[in-house]
Amino acid sequence: MKEQSTATSVLSVRVSPDERALLEEAAAQSRMTLSEFMRRKAVEAAEAEVLERGVVTIPAKDWEEFEAWLDRPAEPIAALSALARRTPSWKK
Repeated sequence: MKEQSTATSVLSVRVSPDERALLEEAAAQSRMTLSEFMRRKAVEAAEAEVLERGVVTIPAKDWEEFEAWLDRPAEPIAALSALARRTPSWKK
């Protein structure tokens, strides 16, 4: 199902002929127009960049509790321990 775009602003980008050919091929394989492909991928990259560079602020009154939580030994998770013991499907 295609997502309806409500885009109303034009963004122009210069690319080399090889880059354009690659982008057009990727868009075709994704069954999207070049414009739709570029918009989606640019927005995904921007979201990842913004999230990666986000700053978390911990109030001073909570800092000691946070440090204590960091210093606690890790608690085992049974499901992860079981998963780690399984033979990977590609080795069966």
